[in-house]
Amino acid sequence: FGCCLELSQTLQVSCLCGSAPCLLCGCCPSARNSTISRLLFTFFLFLSTLVSIIMIIPGVEKELHKLPGFCRGSDSVLGVQADVDCSGFLGHKAVYRMGFATAAFFFLFAMLMVCVRSSKDPRAAIQNGFWFFKFLLLVGLTVGAFYIPDGSFTAVWFYFGVVGSFLFILIQLILLIDFAHSWSQLWLRNAGESNAKGWYAALCTVTFIFYAASIAAIALLYVYYTKPQGCTEGKVLISINLILCVIISAISILPKIQEAQPHSGLLQASLITLYTVFITWSALANVPTQECNPTLLLRNSTGSAAAPQTLTTWWDAPSIVGLVVFILCTLFISVRSSDHTQVNKLMLTEESGAGAGAEAAAESGVHRAYDNEQEGVTYSYSFFHLCLLLAALYIMMTLTNWYRPDNSLQVLHSPWTAVWVKISSSWAGLLLYVWTLVAPLVLPERDFS
Repeated sequence: FGCCLELSQTLQVSCLCGSAPCLLCGCCPSARNSTISRLLFTFFLFLSTLVSIIMIIPGVEKELHKLPGFCRGSDSVLGVQADVDCSGFLGHKAVYRMGFATAAFFFLFAMLMVCVRSSKDPRAAIQNGFWFFKFLLLVGLTVGAFYIPDGSFTAVWFYFGVVGSFLFILIQLILLIDFAHSWSQLWLRNAGESNAKGWYAALCTVTFIFYAASIAAIALLYVYYTKPQGCTEGKVLISINLILCVIISAISILPKIQEAQPHSGLLQASLITLYTVFITWSALANVPTQECNPTLLLRNSTGSAAAPQTLTTWWDAPSIVGLVVFILCTLFISVRSSDHTQVNKLMLTEESGAGAGAEAAAESGVHRAYDNEQEGVTYSYSFFHLCLLLAALYIMMTLTNWYRPDNSLQVLHSPWTAVWVKISSSWAGLLLYVWTLVAPLVLPERDFS
């Protein structure tokens, strides 16, 4: 602690305005400059998410009415009085504005960092430094977003959030498929090298747990989100995804697939099945029919909840799970490159060596961040910011349960749009997984190792 305090006293200004290496003191382990920069940008996203969560807490939400021009009855903005009574869902409005500010922040950097090839590019200094000014920029965008007039902003930004969330769900599925393949390859390799049956037992156990959880979840979906009479949409959607999951599981163990993909198997299929069930659950939680959706919540402009049963929270369980998945996915994007060349090409990342910077740090004995991008960047700066932009839109929709105001701007309701976006993303993910299995057979001349 004393080491960090002394360093902060001597280099405070330079650390706030300088590069990522300055943000590591001598007490911290050496790390790549590129990794630290990604983690710090991810920290900004998490900070924005935390503020959004605070704003939808009921006690804080009520205080938002005091913001100038934020709702009818409060002070006007630039002398123009708002004509919409939004007192019942101020938190919803606040989350949308936080999402807009965060998305604008990452969009700005995505445009600024186009075609940066190495850390020798002057723009790389902006990517890896000036963190204090970046923080001020994010704060400024956030303050400005709260002065956006209501008008059609919420309705239009809802569709931006829908599109961005759909794309981010696909990114989650890509990362999940890559993680599942890497996991299976690691355990099979360990089993082959050590000749220990324990690895095979662990593989079978985890696969069984994933399938058991999926079957139990599907049974619960039929119990709580369908009725013997009615709820046809829910029955059809659950049944379709159940059939598709059975099909991908069968495909993963076909002899031809096993011959072309020796490491493919039921572990990957079980994990994809479990995630598909989660997406199905999340979609059904947005069905706008109270009889078919026990978690449905309608909020009107007085802040009351219109539902036959007492609801104790504005968040539902799918939103909480979605928040956890969001955190894991963004951290995964920030700290890891894939073991698979094809995924690295798709995600515009690559696994680079430590380079001279690491050797110099090791020789000097100083723990610091080192520049590992002098010869070339290890990830696309623009694509990374685009991923965080989509993540900001996804978490905005998750925190607001994908709800939107009705035409009178008096009631928040769950639209069918959210249901179909989530279901279609699950189908796209299953199709993508099947492609990873059959691609070596369809394109035998290409290297998919």
